[in-house]
Amino acid sequence: MATPVGWSQGGSRSVCLAFDQLRDVIESQEELIHQLRNVMALQDENFVSKEEFQAVEKKLVEEKAAHAKTKVLLAKEEEKLQFALGEVEVLTKQLEKEKLAFEKALSNVKSKALQESCKKDQLITKCNEIESHIIKQEDILNGKENEIKELQQVISQQKQIFRNHMSDFRIQKQQENYMAQVLDRKHKKSSGMCQARSHQRPREK
Repeated sequence: MATPVGWSQGGSRSVCLAFDQLRDVIESQEELIHQLRNVMALQDENFVSKEEFQAVEKKLVEEKAAHAKTKVLLAKEEEKLQFALGEVEVLTKQLEKEKLAFEKALSNVKSKALQESCKKDQLITKCNEIESHIIKQEDILNGKENEIKELQQVISQQKQIFRNHMSDFRIQKQQENYMAQVLDRKHKKSSGMCQARSHQRPREK
């Protein structure tokens, strides 16, 4: 708890202690005054000397004056104590308000931290889902790439087969052309021989 301005931490206890001490002093002074009055009453009954009476009377006056001063001092100390208690009450109320405000602020901070934690968890979950989806997509893409590679190999093989067929076809075509040329030459040659024979027969007649 905060202490009042100008008031030390032990100030309140010191005031209470001084208040108790003053009260004890007043009680002892009142007891002494009561005893002096009894003595004076006894002196009224018994004969005492004037000096003794004056001494007792003087002491009584002094005790009354001291008692009055003590009462004034006690009143001042009581006033200080009431003022200190008033400040303590004000500070206690202020501390209670600050405590409530702090608890409210702390509750807001905790609530915000909880919300941020939930958002973080949601983001982590979402990131994990996206990462899992990416891994699946990569697996699919890798499968597609493997299929493409296999198709490329098939196409390459088909191209090679086609080239081989084309090469065989060209060779066959060349052979057919060659055979056609040979047959054509033979045909022409045989035709020429037939024509020559036909020209020779009439001359023989």
